[in-house]
Amino acid sequence: MIELRGVSKTVMSGSEPLTILHPLSIVIPHGQFVAIVGPSGSGKSTLLGLIAGLDAPSSGSVLIDEVDITQLGEDALAKLRGEKVGFVFQFFHLIPSLTAHENVAVPMEIAGAPDARVRADRLLQEVGLTGRSHHYPSQLSGGEQQRVALARALANDPPIVLADEPTGNLDSANGRHIMDLLRTIHARRGTTVVLVTHDRELANLADARLVLRDGRVVENTVAEAASR
Repeated sequence: MIELRGVSKTVMSGSEPLTILHPLSIVIPHGQFVAIVGPSGSGKSTLLGLIAGLDAPSSGSVLIDEVDITQLGEDALAKLRGEKVGFVFQFFHLIPSLTAHENVAVPMEIAGAPDARVRADRLLQEVGLTGRSHHYPSQLSGGEQQRVALARALANDPPIVLADEPTGNLDSANGRHIMDLLRTIHARRGTTVVLVTHDRELANLADARLVLRDGRVVENTVAEAASR
């Protein structure tokens, strides 16, 4: 479960404070698929970064499975993320000198998984890239690279996947394919998925929506979805 209690984010813009995210309290139950929607500058990616512990809130607390991550040191926070959170980014962030298979296997090898190579094969098969596993990122299309990134995000079998505009650099067909994969992963694994997108059509495929504008929540169907 993900819980935000009075979370906000303010930064300095020159000599003036700029509030990117106004105080927000929300609970995302385990196994829910939530889309965070809004125009550029609405605070979507800031909110996702706070949930991930990649940034610290100006006020409030962020809890993952009842652990207040805002109180953790860097080592403990990194350990929690490694065990509980998988990331999918807009710009893929694959290592260009590694093959698709190696990009997926390396995080597991670093974590000490004894069957990293076998699991990497299985994950690439899950995202439909069995025949492309030994290709380098430069030899893959944008959609294929994002599928490798998705497989890598699942490497340590995290209960939570956070996706920041994962379709932003893709055409509509590949974007829909990535969204379908996220929905399949959510359904098969019971994974909690939090997706940031500006695409309302894709957002409507999620269980629930959190709509932001100017750092404020203007629509929230998360509680409704949880009660169904």
